[in-house]
Amino acid sequence: MNTHSMRTEAVLARGLTKSYGPVHAVCGLDLTVHAGEAFGFLGPNGAGKSTSIAMLSTLLRPTAGRAEVAGHDIRDEQDAVRRAIGIVFQETTVDVDLTAEENLRFHADLYGMPRREARGRIASMLDLVGLTERSTRAVRTFSGGMRRRLEIARGMLHTPRVLFLDEPTTGLDPQTRAAIWGYLHRLREESGTTLFMTTHQLEEAEHCDRIAVVDEGRVVVEGSPAQLKAVIGDDLVVLRTRDNDSALRSVREQFGLRAVVEESELRVRVADGAAFVPRLCRQLTVPVYSVSVTSPTLDDVFLHYTGRTIREADIRGPEAKG
Repeated sequence: MNTHSMRTEAVLARGLTKSYGPVHAVCGLDLTVHAGEAFGFLGPNGAGKSTSIAMLSTLLRPTAGRAEVAGHDIRDEQDAVRRAIGIVFQETTVDVDLTAEENLRFHADLYGMPRREARGRIASMLDLVGLTERSTRAVRTFSGGMRRRLEIARGMLHTPRVLFLDEPTTGLDPQTRAAIWGYLHRLREESGTTLFMTTHQLEEAEHCDRIAVVDEGRVVVEGSPAQLKAVIGDDLVVLRTRDNDSALRSVREQFGLRAVVEESELRVRVADGAAFVPRLCRQLTVPVYSVSVTSPTLDDVFLHYTGRTIREADIRGPEAKG
């Protein structure tokens, strides 16, 4: 947890629901996010993540339930909610015909920031996200990563209490993604802003203090990444052998472990995979071509609670973004 955070509620939702006729995009969301926390919604496309953020940021009116953001009711105090939040949308929304500085100045005007304060804040934010040297260039000349950094600078310009980030690094290369998360962590440390993000990228969810696994409009489970992975517990050992069926029998008979053969690989979960592999290889009577050991992942968590991986859910799930 961020050292600036207080144990107060930045986001509170009870029974929050959004329906489109018989289709329930979000089903009775109960949620508490603490001030200064980095909180994430992890789930496949169509799970209801973006719809939830749209309701919390007053862009969509809930069908049922209630919620407060920064202490303001999302139905009755929409203007106060909007003044207290920043948003980085899934799609790029900066004006590509304006310069980086002009985009931020326009945003400052919308929020009624005094000109002198705005100038200093714009310079500070551009420096933070590494765009000072590009400040007078048209955004259409920017790369995707640079535009994303500008969106984050814009979202943080007025020092919001809560910053909503909808799939903030989708489509970016790993190096740019890491840089953006560096900026976000620094912003949080300096301002105490609560980060509320959605993602279907497992490595991105690892940046959160706490995540909620979302599927089909419902929160399935929530906790820190370490807590959720501890539920799975064991490491996954994957082997490719000359005779996987024979190796499978050996694992079951000699070690008393459950194992399966999938896609020409032998898979078995054990408490300490690194220590188990040498013992296993000594006992097997068939040649081993390859072996790997992986610790539990958040995709394992999703599989554990839903019966499928996030990738499978993305492929099989609804086409609508969620």
